[in-house]
Amino acid sequence: MNIEQFKDSAEMLKVVAHPVRLALVKSMIKKGPLNVTSLYEEFGMPQSTISQHLSKLKAVNVVSGTRKGLEIYYEVKDKRVEIILDAIVSA
Repeated sequence: MNIEQFKDSAEMLKVVAHPVRLALVKSMIKKGPLNVTSLYEEFGMPQSTISQHLSKLKAVNVVSGTRKGLEIYYEVKDKRVEIILDAIVSA
């Protein structure tokens, strides 16, 4: 077995294993594509904090963003994350 093949999965798990990022991903799975404004209003965090977390999720291809006018809507891109969250998050 080649350990190298697990690098991407391990990196994705490290990035997702943060309470805020877990909550963001869960919200996008439940509600569909959301923009930063919707997310910071939902979680009551500064917009910059939400943006930083989204950047980390984008860096490992967990989420992707689609521009609609002036807004970017983020959605879960990696379906493995949905399976993982279904297994570990009850709410």
